[in-house]
Amino acid sequence: MKQIHGHEVLQMMLSSGKPYTRESLVADILRHFGSDARFYTCSADQMTAAELVAFLERKGKFHHTATGFQTAPEKICNH
Repeated sequence: MKQIHGHEVLQMMLSSGKPYTRESLVADILRHFGSDARFYTCSADQMTAAELVAFLERKGKFHHTATGFQTAPEKICNH
């Protein structure tokens, strides 16, 4: 099982340049990192893609638009 830091997901979002829904982000995460990947951050670990999306949303890592949400470079901490 792969352990992926949440920052990699935020970078993937930035690279795509497209807006997401929760469902489309989970689908892209699974395509990009694989269905067996688990995710961690500075304060949580062993999350599924859906759990990571919910965690990142709770932490304010997304900004909402009329067509969904995206992240921004300043939403990614540098540690």
